[in-house]
Amino acid sequence: IIQLCDTQLGMGGYDHDMDTFNLAVKQINALEPDLVVICGDLVNTNDDKSFKDFKEINAKFTVPCYLASGNHDVGNDPTTESLERYRSIIGKDYYNVDHKGYSFVVVNTQLWKKDIGEESAKHQKWVTGTLKKNKRAGHKNVIVGHYPLFTQKPDEEEHYYSIPNPLRGILLDLCTTQGVVAYMAGHTHKNIVNDYEGIPMVASATTSKNFDGAPMGFRVWVLGEDGPISHEFVSLKGVENIRKNNDE
Repeated sequence: IIQLCDTQLGMGGYDHDMDTFNLAVKQINALEPDLVVICGDLVNTNDDKSFKDFKEINAKFTVPCYLASGNHDVGNDPTTESLERYRSIIGKDYYNVDHKGYSFVVVNTQLWKKDIGEESAKHQKWVTGTLKKNKRAGHKNVIVGHYPLFTQKPDEEEHYYSIPNPLRGILLDLCTTQGVVAYMAGHTHKNIVNDYEGIPMVASATTSKNFDGAPMGFRVWVLGEDGPISHEFVSLKGVENIRKNNDE
């Protein structure tokens, strides 16, 4: 499984981000993974051009690719209009994908970060019900979203990169009781690897701009019958040539 984060066209320079996304698609296709998940912030500014360019590059994947929405895609304070616009252009902002005994539960973490009434309530009901249904079916749940639940410790104060309490505690309880074996996130623009009650919770570096000096790249997960076996960050090949060409 490939975890790709924050393609975010326009974050690190628009041409640069298109080039690195194209590089990632080419490199990932060559690996022939089972599937790819992109953990939100597909674009930096959610205008028509950015979404169009994202979709054109994303269409080059030769393996299934599933998208989560980020705050730059639906807005820091999402509205009915911004959600409907994302859904009409990109597709569903939360859904479930079953694959080889796993269920990839793609969530809209912006509906956790901000309580916007009925949309947030509907989303939370769906998340809870879907995790429980998957567990009853004997599937291992993998949650795919944009925001990590926490970055340093489960009881930390809410900040820009985390989900607020008490909802965070409710979600962590769901993870431990409903067969969640991994939580994949983006948003941080750095590699943050946590373990919560044996569940790897990983926010990974990006293909646009990283804040920790990490190279551009993506994360390769190997999943087994009992859950994740390993995950490793892989850097993009050829980024230096892209930067040189853009400078010229």
